[in-house]
Amino acid sequence: MGPVARNLAVLMSSAAVLVLSSAHGANAQETRTTEEQKGERVTVLQRIVITAGREKVAIDTPSAVTVVNQEDIEEKQPQTINEIIKGTPGVNATGSDRLLGQSFNIRGIGAPENTGDGGRIIVNVDGAQKFYEQYRLGSFFSDPELYKRVEILRGPAFSTLYGSGALGGVINFETKDASDYIAEGKTGALRMKTTYDSNGNGWLASPLLAQKVGENAEFLLTGNYRRANNFKDGDGNEVIGTEFRAWSGLAKGTFKVGDEGTLRVSYQRWDSDLDRQELSQTSTATMFGLIDRHIVDDTAVIAYENPFSDYDLLDVKFSASYSRTKNNQDNHVSSPAFPIPCIPGSFAVVCDSTYAYETWQFNAQNTFEWRGDNWENFLTVGSQTAFQNRIADAYLDNGMPFPVNFHPEGKDVRTGIFAQNEFIWNEKLTLIPGIRLDWRRLTPGDNVYYPETTNRVDSSDDTAFSPKIAAHYKINDTIAVFGSLAHTERFPTLDEVFSTTSSSSSFAPSLDLKKERSNNIEGGFALSGYDLVQGGDAGELKLTAFHNSVKGLIALNSPFAPGYNDKSGFKNINNATIYGFEVEAAYDTDYFFANAGYSYVVGKNDDDNTYLQTVAPHELSLTVGAKIPDHGMKIGWRARFVAGPQDSARDTDVAPMNSTRYATSFDVHDMFVTWKPEEGQFLGWEGRFGIDNIFDRQYKEFLQNDVAKGRTFKLTLAKQLDW
Repeated sequence: MGPVARNLAVLMSSAAVLVLSSAHGANAQETRTTEEQKGERVTVLQRIVITAGREKVAIDTPSAVTVVNQEDIEEKQPQTINEIIKGTPGVNATGSDRLLGQSFNIRGIGAPENTGDGGRIIVNVDGAQKFYEQYRLGSFFSDPELYKRVEILRGPAFSTLYGSGALGGVINFETKDASDYIAEGKTGALRMKTTYDSNGNGWLASPLLAQKVGENAEFLLTGNYRRANNFKDGDGNEVIGTEFRAWSGLAKGTFKVGDEGTLRVSYQRWDSDLDRQELSQTSTATMFGLIDRHIVDDTAVIAYENPFSDYDLLDVKFSASYSRTKNNQDNHVSSPAFPIPCIPGSFAVVCDSTYAYETWQFNAQNTFEWRGDNWENFLTVGSQTAFQNRIADAYLDNGMPFPVNFHPEGKDVRTGIFAQNEFIWNEKLTLIPGIRLDWRRLTPGDNVYYPETTNRVDSSDDTAFSPKIAAHYKINDTIAVFGSLAHTERFPTLDEVFSTTSSSSSFAPSLDLKKERSNNIEGGFALSGYDLVQGGDAGELKLTAFHNSVKGLIALNSPFAPGYNDKSGFKNINNATIYGFEVEAAYDTDYFFANAGYSYVVGKNDDDNTYLQTVAPHELSLTVGAKIPDHGMKIGWRARFVAGPQDSARDTDVAPMNSTRYATSFDVHDMFVTWKPEEGQFLGWEGRFGIDNIFDRQYKEFLQNDVAKGRTFKLTLAKQLDW
């Protein structure tokens, strides 16, 4: 990190600690109580976290949690999902900024070139788990306009509730509801929105209809259409293959059942049908040629919940979901400099083909409550069952089908049971132990066999164990400390177990793969203050340190890699350690706001003492701005200061073969203006203006293979009609 970024990081931390350490004295003035202040002032660290047990805000959780709400999403005017998560400490976008090349990385876990990383971070949409894995393609396909909230849960401790294998953490997407748009005393709303993006001439059209029917039902229907040409980088060069067209839609009904029950039914679809696009969506690798590609992503969810306030032993949640991600690709055109024929084996990637994942899932949980004079206890027990079918059909030029051995078909069946207890004593001490047991069966498709034989590969069974214990203690209204111990295990994926070819030779299925095992330690402190500089203001700071030891990392068994000694496709080779700390800080008043995040993460391969290539450099993010409440306006500035790689290639133009991927340190700056009148003749209108990469910086994200987008002007105009 450069000297400016280092100084800013020190200044941020020092100032926050000095300011917040005075909070107790400020509170002693009793301008207002903490409870009253919390009800009026909500910073980014005071946003509610949706989890088991007592409802809590992010700063009061014993683990690192960031909540991105609707206002944050609107301010960024994002074209892609990856734009939403940028700036979150310890979280990075991987692959590329292309619409079909996006994946996630949390604390050094996750990268599209690494097999199985889609299973190391759990991604949910309204509770439905999403998963996709394909060569040179991203892992999540959706549109930012569908969501009102994103929870980013960092670290393996969340495996207890969400499933074994969350080595990096969990990302929860929550779709919009009709009630988000229907004003008090009204029964319906129609909202029309359009956004223009200057870099690539991008457009969004987004109509939304929300309607209440009687007292017990409401419906939301929204559709979005996006299009853009290739964007340009900071040097003015066109980044080929970044053009796109996509439409998406969401239909959602919410029904009141009885006194307190709520039933939600939703269906969303995302659809991109493009001709003559780059086969590689995770890098500018033109040698793979062009292909026609049609990707459709469907998610359907039915969920019921009821807190049963009069019964302490009942607080139920049930959900059933269906998810399908399907990719049809055909009409491949080779690069003239690198002709690739359609033949079985490694070059099957260019053949006419269909890849798909279908997942059926059922979740159920109940929370039991007990209370005493100065304590509360919440015991949550539940189960999750999922059935996933992986499809891969490929065809020769004459139409003859053949098996895709590097992307084998198969079925993945999982069932998990879990229990998590939350004990709260005297509103100060919170203890959260948890335990989870998962069972998994992998069944290969009919065409999976040992190379050069006709022997079929059998199914395999395995179990995983994920215990944890976490604690949070409020020393007073200003200072709290917390910590956790967590263990989780990740099952090998269908691809890792049953693949029978690679880019270099034929492989046998990797039937002897062991689970990856993670042991994670976290700890930190949180500071909260109110009426610090002026009456009514609020400030928070949360620091989380962690040490994650991962045993038996699964990697490709390449003949060119050290230790190659057999013909299996994958093997357990690495023991890795990832450690570091994250800082989040927030300050808010009626007229001023500031948020900051800093991540310092180091990852090492303990086998050979080299740096892991999936750990992004240290990063500082800042947002500051002013509010003009009388006119419904907000003006802000965002900045990210990112260091160079951790190894010997740091800040060099040419990275050596043994280094992390090529990148250099950079800083990038954005600004935004929002206008949303709360009264007067312009009530119902909304305008937003922003400039991303103000100084037209030429840079590349460490975990992305394309250079980043150059200066971009964004403009949004929306109008809502109520009745």
